[in-house]
Amino acid sequence: MDIQVVKSAPDLLKAKPDENSLGFGQHMADHMFVMLYDESMGWHDAAIKPYENFSLAPAAMVLHYGQAIFEGLKAYRGTDDKIYLFRPTDNLKRMNDSATRMCMPEIPVDVVFSAMKKLVALDKSWVPRAEGATLYIRPAMIASEAGLGVRPAKQYLFFIINCPVGAYYPEGFNPVKIFVTDTYVRAVAGGVGNVKTAGNYAASIMAAVEAQNQGYTQVLWLDAIERRYIEEVGTMNIFFLIDDELITPPLTGSILPGITRDSVLRLTKDWGLKVSEKRITIDDVLAANEKGSLQEIFGTGTAAVISPVGELNYKGQVCTINNGKTGALARKLFTELQAIQNGHKKDPYGWVVEV
Repeated sequence: MDIQVVKSAPDLLKAKPDENSLGFGQHMADHMFVMLYDESMGWHDAAIKPYENFSLAPAAMVLHYGQAIFEGLKAYRGTDDKIYLFRPTDNLKRMNDSATRMCMPEIPVDVVFSAMKKLVALDKSWVPRAEGATLYIRPAMIASEAGLGVRPAKQYLFFIINCPVGAYYPEGFNPVKIFVTDTYVRAVAGGVGNVKTAGNYAASIMAAVEAQNQGYTQVLWLDAIERRYIEEVGTMNIFFLIDDELITPPLTGSILPGITRDSVLRLTKDWGLKVSEKRITIDDVLAANEKGSLQEIFGTGTAAVISPVGELNYKGQVCTINNGKTGALARKLFTELQAIQNGHKKDPYGWVVEV
């Protein structure tokens, strides 16, 4: 499939924001990629064009029945001034897993990957140079067909937009405070917890707002059946270092299979750590902290990369982790992943792709 490229006129290019105060998701780059799907034609009209608004019918099926999926990955500027992507095809393959579950058409990974590289190359001046800042890449697909009635849509819109970002959490790479909820649940096996669909995030907002109103950054979700077993944090997978064993909940159908999660598992196993994917309850974690065997907790995800956890609140019981300080393993992982992502260090896994 050919990809048409239409560049924005020079006088219409946007002013770049201050790289030292980017925030997250506030400033969109000059161009975007768009591709259309029709049941009779398949994917067609692939184009890189100036960033602009979409026109959707009020009856567009995404607005009523929620067929919407997305991904998130980043472009990094190396010290050599080259631009790098981290595991981009893994994100696109995961997007196809989401598409299958949501009865949406799979994207042609090779075409989209090529378009992504061309888009980032065209907007390479938007990839920040400031330390810790990156270009966030958001592929998404929505059901664009106009019509009412619960069924798979026959028309879809796929697009990629980019935005320069700083740290996802205001704390930056410092310990965050997490609220453990047993009032709300995120997902159950057999549902859609293991795919990146928009409704999962909408359903998490109430719990997140209530946590933030109490001074906590994010929510830690427990399983939907017994409300004891730890699953994930709102925007991250979660890891526990207990008695020198690194533990993360297994992928049992209700947890998003994070790309950063997988990277951490591979790195720590290669470092010789004892690593386990197994079920762990919130009571196990609190008991380990009481005994002094809980060494670290940290989250993993594209947005924050590694996010150390300094405090948990469960039913009013406040649990301070590692004296509220960043642990050695979280710091080592953060440093290692950033070095690989920025091209500072040799990538033995084939994760990094130069644009």
